[in-house]
Amino acid sequence: MQREQFIKQVEGCQREFRRFLTALCCGDSALADDIAQESFMKAYLSCEGLNDSAKFKSWIYRIGYNSFLNHVRGVRLTVGYEEAKMVKAEERADGFSKYEELYAALDKLPPSERTSILLYYIQDYSVKEIAEIIDVSEVAVRQHLSRGRNHLRGILER
Repeated sequence: MQREQFIKQVEGCQREFRRFLTALCCGDSALADDIAQESFMKAYLSCEGLNDSAKFKSWIYRIGYNSFLNHVRGVRLTVGYEEAKMVKAEERADGFSKYEELYAALDKLPPSERTSILLYYIQDYSVKEIAEIIDVSEVAVRQHLSRGRNHLRGILER
């Protein structure tokens, strides 16, 4: 893939990709932007290996998902959840408070379930496409969706 093609592809999916990452990061738009930037850099450095530009979108989502997982594995919680909730919603400039309950529920899901739910319901990906992005079988994606819906329902009903 040539540089101009890469730029055009990024411009075409950037907004949607950042929205997905923001939801994946439970509303932390700064972290989502960091992961998006890291993903785009990784993609650019290896874009010569991508021959089919029609697969760019699922390819970049896979890179983003893996970057998110790497971040999650490397994070050590320094402040408890209850302490973090004490931060006033008005102090947040990223619109977090509008979806605070949903983000809190999503944050309780395992990353595989959260990602499957977001890709399927928010980004409108098929089960097959999600399986390619997160590198699991279609059966596993269906299980993630089923378990994720059940977990979300239980969390939100409380």
